[in-house]
Amino acid sequence: MSWFIRKPAELLSPSETLPGRSAPLRTSAQHLLFGVDQKAEAPGGMEEAFFAMGCFWGVERLFWQQPGVWLTAAGYQGGVTLNPTYEEVCSGLTNHTESVRVVWDPAQISFAALLKIFWESHNPTQGFRQGNDTGTQYRSALYVTTPGQLEAAEASRALYQHRLMRAGQGFVTTEIAMAPEFYYAEDYHQQYLAKNPDGYCGLKGTGVSCPIAPPAAPAA
Repeated sequence: MSWFIRKPAELLSPSETLPGRSAPLRTSAQHLLFGVDQKAEAPGGMEEAFFAMGCFWGVERLFWQQPGVWLTAAGYQGGVTLNPTYEEVCSGLTNHTESVRVVWDPAQISFAALLKIFWESHNPTQGFRQGNDTGTQYRSALYVTTPGQLEAAEASRALYQHRLMRAGQGFVTTEIAMAPEFYYAEDYHQQYLAKNPDGYCGLKGTGVSCPIAPPAAPAA
């Protein structure tokens, strides 16, 4: 359709976005690697947040590799269109970014440790771009689920901005907010790099370390 030709360089007003659909996209019942319900709620005692760092294939792999992570999933977030498709998101007409849902056990890995991974594994200063991937769907965002996470995320952004400035780098454009609706991406995107080990991964950090120091493990 003709509306896939235009790819806006900025977010649109809600009236300019696609309407989407009422039914969610179909995904597998189980996570390919963890064997748990792909859409399961976070179990008691676990935490959940959403990380947008460019193409979600590499982002999901990055987080499923971390000890203590219980579930990951690729999806779309931060836009207007209901239950969008990949093609619609890539058109720039939904306002969504490619995002990864992460559920973890805080007894095994802290939110601070995940924030450090987030900041160091992509370039949060590029606006609607990540490396050679251009478009509003590649913008950096961090969507949280508790006030404590929100406070920690905003503090980490300030710390990393200071470190970037010292290194002569740009201004952080990362959006930080309470998590909006998360729409699961099509099944072929879920755990994509487990199914296609040699597939594309565009993750590349700035080379600047994040000063967050995860809490030390309790003494035995």
